[in-house]
Amino acid sequence: MAKADDNTQTGRFAYDGLDRVIHEKARLSVLTSLVTHPKGLVFGDLKEMCGLTDGNLSRHLQVLEEAGLIDIQKGYDHNRPQTVCRITAQGRRRYLDYLQVLEQIVRDAATATDVSAPPLGLRGARPA
Repeated sequence: MAKADDNTQTGRFAYDGLDRVIHEKARLSVLTSLVTHPKGLVFGDLKEMCGLTDGNLSRHLQVLEEAGLIDIQKGYDHNRPQTVCRITAQGRRRYLDYLQVLEQIVRDAATATDVSAPPLGLRGARPA
């Protein structure tokens, strides 16, 4: 668990392992799409699958590439520019590690549903 005075660039989360690069909704969508298509996806197909604009997808791909999670190859298909995105071995490993953390969160939440405990918002509150 991150300390309150922790000044790392990864941000603070309630659980270790919630990788901030992956945890962002659009990037999680991109990685999920790529992990299920190991040969990669063309930019336009990935954009459609994730419901993102060209600019938004480009920015998220840049972040993922800088983190070493994906590989971007630019080339041509029948004299037309084509960008293909693939998940890297490191990206697949970090994605699977991230999923394990999410599974642990679900298990922890399921075991924490003690009926005798007050709702989270009321813990420490004085009785009326």
